[in-house]
Amino acid sequence: MLNLITDIEGLSVGHATDLTLGSGVTAIIFDQPAIASGTVLGGAPGGRDTALLDPSMTVEKVDAFVLSGGSAFGLDAAGGVQSWLREAGRGFAVGDVRVPIVPQAILFDLLNGGDKDWGLHAPYRDLGYAACADASTGRFEVGTVGAGTGATTATFKGGLGSASTVGSGGHRIGAIVAVNALGSATIGDGRHFWAAPFEQDSEFGGLGMPATIDHRMRLKGMSAPATTIGAVVTDAVLTKAQAHRLSIAAHDGLARALLPAHLPLDGDTVLSAATGAKPIDAPGFMELCHLAGIVMARAIARGVYEATALPHEGAQRAWRDG
Repeated sequence: MLNLITDIEGLSVGHATDLTLGSGVTAIIFDQPAIASGTVLGGAPGGRDTALLDPSMTVEKVDAFVLSGGSAFGLDAAGGVQSWLREAGRGFAVGDVRVPIVPQAILFDLLNGGDKDWGLHAPYRDLGYAACADASTGRFEVGTVGAGTGATTATFKGGLGSASTVGSGGHRIGAIVAVNALGSATIGDGRHFWAAPFEQDSEFGGLGMPATIDHRMRLKGMSAPATTIGAVVTDAVLTKAQAHRLSIAAHDGLARALLPAHLPLDGDTVLSAATGAKPIDAPGFMELCHLAGIVMARAIARGVYEATALPHEGAQRAWRDG
């Protein structure tokens, strides 16, 4: 176990990172189409093909998920991922045509000091393709990479985090998340994480909880949107409705790791998928929902803990800067 979402067999993760731009893309590619759903609970979301994730919609399986910076410009990234999948002969069959199914969520990172003067066309389609070319089934980088490159929070630099765990029945579940919160992953003005009760093996510093809790609201701004976007994936056999419930449970972890969450100006979104390798019973699925919240909370704290400041004047300091 690598404590990464790639601990679930049947998927790979790749990043495209542009530090000059101050943004990037992360692609989660499934070896075979996976049952998928998702939930949007933020008030200002941005996404592509997220409507089809509703359990009432016809298409049940996806080929990939995309997490991207760039706000609405970043929605081009899914096109690059589709191009890569199309080259590989992947996609939903419509007659003799195949259409890769690639739901995407984006975050707002346009005001982080990076150079956004990209000319006529935004670079995100090419970044999406590059993220697929980078994808691997093993260890991948976390922190200021991929979709987490330009992420920020109210107190420290945000980033890309991941975590995984195994249930009592042997089912695996993992989370991946780009932490770009209006609020904070840390308590008060200090370095303790809201997710501390769920930490394993000092994966985000091992500080535990502070002696006193300052829960006053801290926001990085009131005029610009922000968003924390992520996904949870399990190797269990799930229906689309169960995958939807899993994404709701993962939002519980988002709310435990960030304060505040689900605000009018964020677009907090969690995608969910099941590769279908292991059958699961009703008690096992309830445990899986419980674990979805925990791995999401841990992944969020890891994203902030592993982040480094962008190489731009005035860039937000990272947690590791003290």
